[in-house]
Amino acid sequence: MYTAQGTINRDALLEEHLPAVRRQALSLQVKLPSGIDLDDLIQAGTIGLLDAMQRFDPNAGASFSTFANQRIRGAMIDELRTRDWLPRSVRRNARLLEQSLRQLEQRLGRAAEEREIAAEMGVSLDEYHRLLLDTNSGHLLPFEEIVAESGEPEAGAGAPATPFSALVDHEQREQLVTAIEQLPEREKLLMALYYQEELNLKEIGVVLGVTESRVCQLHSQAIKRLRTRLV
Repeated sequence: MYTAQGTINRDALLEEHLPAVRRQALSLQVKLPSGIDLDDLIQAGTIGLLDAMQRFDPNAGASFSTFANQRIRGAMIDELRTRDWLPRSVRRNARLLEQSLRQLEQRLGRAAEEREIAAEMGVSLDEYHRLLLDTNSGHLLPFEEIVAESGEPEAGAGAPATPFSALVDHEQREQLVTAIEQLPEREKLLMALYYQEELNLKEIGVVLGVTESRVCQLHSQAIKRLRTRLV
């Protein structure tokens, strides 16, 4: 992708990687509320791609594709973080759920069952399920939630990580893996299907033998268990 003068052919790079912007937008959209427009994600990703073309250093050791994909995804996530689609009441209920779940599981010494969590919160099981659906709309990827607490890492993959940043990254991932291993088996399977196999909600529902709505509930519950163990 270089011109005869040895410089990057930006038009060719843009044409080659625009399909990757759409693929990443589609992949991210299935994890988000229905109100998030695909075109908005694509627009943000395109800006990330253009930014990657400006910042890319071919001497830094990373391929342009790797660098660009990180900038594209980072730009989409930055766009999402500028939005606040959850009502204040839902955020408040989400915090109450996580607090109740943390206290309950500390007392029990095991993963709490749904009826136990609902009882701890003083709501019916149906109300608890509705809360799970409401609060599921605010989640991105678990690891992205972790790094959001301490700041998004720079997407410039070509730059070498400092020993400290590499250690923090490793420790965060190790904590996340340990927390996932402690999930109930069905939630652990759901996380693997969703984040590793990249199945959509309908496909996961078929595997688990439940509805898409139930998959959303279980996903929300799994995320909240992880958050209580990673703070």
